[in-house]
Amino acid sequence: MASAWEATKRTRQRTKDDASEEEEGEHEAYKRSRRTQEGSRSGGVYVPPAKARGWASEATGQEADETVRQKKSWEMLKRNIHGAVNKVNVKNVQEVVVELFRANLLRGRGLLAKSLIKAQTASPAFTQVYAAVVAVVNSKFPTVGETVLHRVVLLFRRAYRRNDKALCLASTKFMAQLVNQHVAHELLALELLALLLENPTEDSVEVAAGLVKEVGETLSELSPQGLHGVFERFRNILHEGAVGKRTQYVVENLFAVRKANFEGFPAIPPGLDLLEEEDLITHEVSLDDEIDPETAIDLFRLDPNFEENETNYTAIVQEILGDEEEDDEDAENKDGGEAGAETADHGGQVLDTSKRQVIQDATGTDNVNLRRTIYLTIMSSVDFEEAGHKLMKIDLPPGGEKELCTMILECCSQERTYLRYYGLLGERFAKLRRVYHDAFAELFGKQYELIHRLETAKLRNVAKFFANLLASDALTWRVLSCIHLTEDETTSSSRIFVKVLFLELAEILGLKQLNERLMEPSVQEDFSGIFPKDTPKNMRFSINFFTSIGLGGITDALREHLRNVPTAPLRAVSDTSSDSDTSSSYEDESSSFDSGKEREDGQRRSAEDHIYDRYRSRSRGHSRSPVRYTRSRRSRSPRRRPSPSPRRAAKVYGRN
Repeated sequence: MASAWEATKRTRQRTKDDASEEEEGEHEAYKRSRRTQEGSRSGGVYVPPAKARGWASEATGQEADETVRQKKSWEMLKRNIHGAVNKVNVKNVQEVVVELFRANLLRGRGLLAKSLIKAQTASPAFTQVYAAVVAVVNSKFPTVGETVLHRVVLLFRRAYRRNDKALCLASTKFMAQLVNQHVAHELLALELLALLLENPTEDSVEVAAGLVKEVGETLSELSPQGLHGVFERFRNILHEGAVGKRTQYVVENLFAVRKANFEGFPAIPPGLDLLEEEDLITHEVSLDDEIDPETAIDLFRLDPNFEENETNYTAIVQEILGDEEEDDEDAENKDGGEAGAETADHGGQVLDTSKRQVIQDATGTDNVNLRRTIYLTIMSSVDFEEAGHKLMKIDLPPGGEKELCTMILECCSQERTYLRYYGLLGERFAKLRRVYHDAFAELFGKQYELIHRLETAKLRNVAKFFANLLASDALTWRVLSCIHLTEDETTSSSRIFVKVLFLELAEILGLKQLNERLMEPSVQEDFSGIFPKDTPKNMRFSINFFTSIGLGGITDALREHLRNVPTAPLRAVSDTSSDSDTSSSYEDESSSFDSGKEREDGQRRSAEDHIYDRYRSRSRGHSRSPVRYTRSRRSRSPRRRPSPSPRRAAKVYGRN
């Protein structure tokens, strides 16, 4: 019995050991398969550093090293894209776009699209900023913008099927801003509104109302008839009464917003208009299109041409962002100039080469580079204080102050409408140093001389720019001495310039304060060209000019002077030509005064005659016999002709 028991016990132990060995083998096989799967999986799965180092130590061969290196590059790319998207706002959007361009967006376009959509869903208030980023990237890499647009459309489809109101609001807002930035076609917004208002519910009407507020200004410009049809559908929904009171209030508020021309809901805020019209690329996507989500581009894949693709992308980015090696070259040239002061010849003697021939660039390359630096600094600044701070850091060459003032004025003239940003920037520099003040004063004279070469929009911007400088006392009023407001010395362009200049001064200072400035005794000589007192003709021209533009109040002193101008006596006509010319000039002036008085008398008499005729006809209607009225006033003719002599009268009338 004992031997049988021992044999049975040994058999059970052997079976148990075999089972444990099989389990250990299966576990090792599972671990190996798991490692293989995790090795080929994307970098999106978190791998502990110790485990990753263990895998790297187990991996052997050049292929495994290349995989690890590309994985590290993928992780770095994902970290850079997520970090840039999470920190973007209105103030730093340009810097973030440059940072994104430095990352390989062609390889990580799936990561960028995923990060942007996730950030916009979490923070809908920053939707306009994210749409601006997509628009800039889309202008250089259209495939990236198309990927983002496709995924937003797919997100709306999924939210609409699930009746997820919050996700529908976020996705429609993103699509509306993409339409505003001209990344998506306006037909996409009209399709969304048609879908939401086809079978209206309270949620769908509310989502549609929010979409119209976001994209209404753009649709009013690109598709006014489509927007009119949408509002007609909203009106029918109100008449039908198929929605609740709260939704009706939302629709009524939408009509009020439309009546105010979508005030408070701009299509593109001022700080996010980053592209020119010719750089825009628009994608036509429909809600019914079959869209590939391209989920594979979100995962890591081994690239056999990794080095070549990275080199090509680096060349593309350098072409987009421009050469940034100029600073390094300048530093090298500076170091080389200091180190090459002394050199040794073959004989060991030290030769002094510090006195080198100075080469002057006559092609104007330095001037062009300076203008480009000033232009980019002005256009990339958020406000005038930042622009002034950056411009003060620029190392200007001798005479560069005039170039700086010229660039500020040219940037101002290139805008569609006048921006107060340039006036404040010019005021800051004009009050900073005397050299800037003198440069702006010289520019005023040059611009007035060449004002006929400017278009109307540029002319208005220049006039308003100088008006702001004059109103803030950043520029002396003596610069107005170059203006001679006469019929012979002005053109249509110069008269428009003077008109806009004084209207802007009156708007800023007020008519009373403007009149006080113009009446200061210290500047009367400088205003002698604007308010001439040499001849009555020039005085009348100046008075009529300011009266026609609504500023007749500033010419009261000139009117009084014209009223008190003595009339020169007429000289007797002599045989000499000089006396005849002089007398004719005086006769012209006196006749002009007499004609003016006769015109006023004639108007007064015509009014009295009209009243007299009305009264006479009324009196005849009430009385049978005609009543004759005699007027005591003088006749219309200013002078009576003398009665003819009896002999002449007899000859005229045929009497003997």
